Amino acid sequence: MILLFDVGNTEIKLAFSDGVDILEKYRISTDKNLSSDAYFLQIKPFIDRYAFERVAIASVVPIVTKALKDLSVKYLKMTPLIVGPGIKTGVNVKTDYPKEVGADLICAVAGAAKYEQPVLVVDLGTATKYIYTEKNTIKGVIITPGVMISMRAMVSNTALLPEFDLEVPQNVLGTNTIACMQSGVTYGVAAQVDGLVKRVHDEVNKELLVIMTGGLSEIIKPLCETKVIKDENLVVRGLLEILLKN
Repeated sequence: MILLFDVGNTEIKLAFSDGVDILEKYRISTDKNLSSDAYFLQIKPFIDRYAFERVAIASVVPIVTKALKDLSVKYLKMTPLIVGPGIKTGVNVKTDYPKEVGADLICAVAGAAKYEQPVLVVDLGTATKYIYTEKNTIKGVIITPGVMISMRAMVSNTALLPEFDLEVPQNVLGTNTIACMQSGVTYGVAAQVDGLVKRVHDEVNKELLVIMTGGLSEIIKPLCETKVIKDENLVVRGLLEILLKN
């Protein structure tokens, strides 16, 4: 069995694979203050019933990367593959500063490699990333504040707007404060997706396959007018593909 860690700023996804398919997936919160021992206690109930042969980590949080690396060495008795410079990924990066491109973006493109046509990946994470890829090459990226960041910013920077749950209101036009705020961060993000997909399409002048991933894709995808394919395993599948190349 293979253990895969996809580490984001808000949550860590654990995925188990037999080397071909993603068999199970779990989520825990990202905490920069936790030690390798504390993280092990969190994931122990999930991993106890398996014997793992390989471990791979894709992370955008360096201090958590170290904790998970130490966890792997101490408890699983193996050194994990960590996506970064010097690792074979099969992904070309055509940007101004390739070393700045995060491991999550690299894995997303590796996961989309099976599609022959140009792809725009919409990753709804802590930040929302739009990754334009063609023939396994990253050709451009858009980064916007994520849904949860927008929610927190709206509440923390206003005196009268209350905390609210992320739900899709029945109507776009709200008639109470909570519904108005919920509409802004759900229909608003969907409208952003539709608008940016169109602008990318017009700029590259090519038909795009739009793939949405990330924990909030289930909420946002039905609200989009754009035809979107939802793939919750895109990043961890890309991480698996990178591991198999090494």
